Amino acid sequence: MGEVELGFAIIATINATIRFSVPITFGALSGIFSERSGIVNIGIEGMMLLAAFSGFMTNVILSEPDVSSALQAAPVRLSISLAVALLTGGLAGLLHAVLCIQYKVDQIISGAVINILAVGLTGYFYQEKTETLGKLPNLISNPFSKSDSVTVKFADNFSFSLPYDIGSILFDKDLITYLSLIMVLVVGWALTHTTWGLRTRSVGENPRAADTLGIGVFRVQYTNLFLSGTMAGMGGAFLTLAAVGLFERGMTTGRGFIALAVMIFGNWRPSGALWGALLFGFAMALQNQLQLFGINLPHQLVGMLPYILTIIVLAGVVGRVQPPAFVGQTYEPE
Repeated sequence: MGEVELGFAIIATINATIRFSVPITFGALSGIFSERSGIVNIGIEGMMLLAAFSGFMTNVILSEPDVSSALQAAPVRLSISLAVALLTGGLAGLLHAVLCIQYKVDQIISGAVINILAVGLTGYFYQEKTETLGKLPNLISNPFSKSDSVTVKFADNFSFSLPYDIGSILFDKDLITYLSLIMVLVVGWALTHTTWGLRTRSVGENPRAADTLGIGVFRVQYTNLFLSGTMAGMGGAFLTLAAVGLFERGMTTGRGFIALAVMIFGNWRPSGALWGALLFGFAMALQNQLQLFGINLPHQLVGMLPYILTIIVLAGVVGRVQPPAFVGQTYEPE
């Protein structure tokens, strides 16, 4: 492999790592919102799948010829599709909250119900050979050109050029990718510097003491589970509105469960979860990029890499991290 080809292979691997890490990052944030308030959420996978489906189908409906041109304009159409995906995830989070808080259903079983429900609903209602008018664009104007530079265009009268390696890594991304990095910073800051963060952490550690101080334990949990669902919804929306622009049955392929491993790896902290998501994103990127480096391995072995890494990470961090003290338990007010 020549030096130029190697450089492009490295850039492609970095870009793929970032792309694969985005839904995992949102899934990990979803778990942090939920488990920091004391509720286990293994339904992230199902919430992502439901949101991916609803966002895509909204995009399909708004792309039909009989829809007004105002709604078909890309900013409007994609904004509505994204909003529907987030709402779908949020409602799935509220369903988990109602089952766990109102009806005292075991939290693991409730999450499993959401996962099964998502697979069944999306598989039944999905229509093949559906088309849309497009997905979220990237900032970069020529992402696949192997030229010496790339042009970053923010507006008709404002653009600039950067070296290909820097420009493609920084700007060959969609809006949701940048939003994932922003949310990591925002959630990390909010957990430690806001009233909501203090109440969330107190409910997850000792809801009895929080209740004694006048904090509405159930209100905090309902709020956080809705936010947890919206974060999972954003991860699902990324898959169908930004990454591939299409929907396939079961397309989340375990990302929600990997996100839970990333959350534990990051010790229930957004910054740690981001690094874990990038690690898993790199493992997933290797599935597609190894051949660029001239390494030929059986595709079955390469496909196992992310899941093998999940087992190794969980085996390595169990006992070394400290989950919220009350997570997974049902709170009974006096």
